[in-house]
Amino acid sequence: MDFTIGRKGFLTYIKSLGGSNVVKVVPSSNGDASGLRVADKRLKVVCGANTSYLDDMAWVGDKTPLTLCDVRVSPSNTVKPNLGALELSEALSRVVPFTAKEDNRPVLQCVLFKVADGKLTMVSADGYRLAMVKLDFDGDEGQVLINRDELRGVISALRRAYRVRVGFEKSGESLDGMSLVLDTELIRYKWRGADGNFPEYEKLIPADFNTFVSFDTNEAIRAVSSLKVLSDSKAYPIDLTIGNGKLTMSSPDDKGQAEIPADTQGEGKIRLDGSYLADALRACGGMVELKLVDSKSPMLFTSPDYELVVMPMFAGESQKPKGETQTAEPVKAETEPAEDTEPTEPEAEMVSEAEKANAVAEAEAITKAEKPKRKRSKAKEPVAVA
Repeated sequence: MDFTIGRKGFLTYIKSLGGSNVVKVVPSSNGDASGLRVADKRLKVVCGANTSYLDDMAWVGDKTPLTLCDVRVSPSNTVKPNLGALELSEALSRVVPFTAKEDNRPVLQCVLFKVADGKLTMVSADGYRLAMVKLDFDGDEGQVLINRDELRGVISALRRAYRVRVGFEKSGESLDGMSLVLDTELIRYKWRGADGNFPEYEKLIPADFNTFVSFDTNEAIRAVSSLKVLSDSKAYPIDLTIGNGKLTMSSPDDKGQAEIPADTQGEGKIRLDGSYLADALRACGGMVELKLVDSKSPMLFTSPDYELVVMPMFAGESQKPKGETQTAEPVKAETEPAEDTEPTEPEAEMVSEAEKANAVAEAEAITKAEKPKRKRSKAKEPVAVA
């Protein structure tokens, strides 16, 4: 007998149950329920002294997203693994944060799962960053797009699993539709793939570089945090200067800088959003290699089996009065080419959209500049760390 129950509501209900830590869930047709309960489709839940009957479609409303989740209870580990559970969990945590948050870009809200040549490749992008992780994999080839909201909860669940097997299944009668199936010892997750075509991510990963630097992400994260505290706003650009066996991080307004010992090859300088830099360092972990072309081209962070492309911030000459800090916005990977260059094929289709976005950003900047500024008191103000 199949039951459909809202996941969020059911988990909240299980957490609220008191008494025994053993929960028994069975169909309510074993003869001890009333005739009404037997006739209706209900699920009996027993936990210690608590007994409840849940209706089919409980906690499911008009806005509840469709998610298929089969729960299988087994007395033994019957799953033949083709991936490490912890390995998959860590890989997902390195790509899910780099999906788009805007609802008008549904494809970029997904993670691409692609199996080919004995590798499972997971790719995500949000227009400014592109993350890719590759794992050795034993399974059938295929690919599918899975929404990031479906994957967030399973990241922590996989850390408690002993075995995991990943595969693909056809979705219904459609020959093109695919579902991602993830089996553990007790739970079988099945997510129907989203419609749409993921961008050709291989073309967006730069290949030729002239500046290289390898450094410890732990030291770099501490440096980023110190520069963030000195910033007057949530947006805090950071200049990276590479050369002479060190990586120098500094704020554009000369409020502070930090030097990190590094292995360097060549010299270069580039500016990027501080929050993007912090996200990249946390995703890479350990030792990371940063590769640059120039100050206007995408930069590439690499660590074992992981690559992260980040767009820089354009830092032109400031036209503001002396003493004010000029800010810049990260450049979209698929929209804005570098200055004095022709857009590539995947970029050319969306240049007009980027121009509109730039016009809106300029208008907002003018509006903010025209607003009268409050005179600051000389008294010391408490420091708020975001």
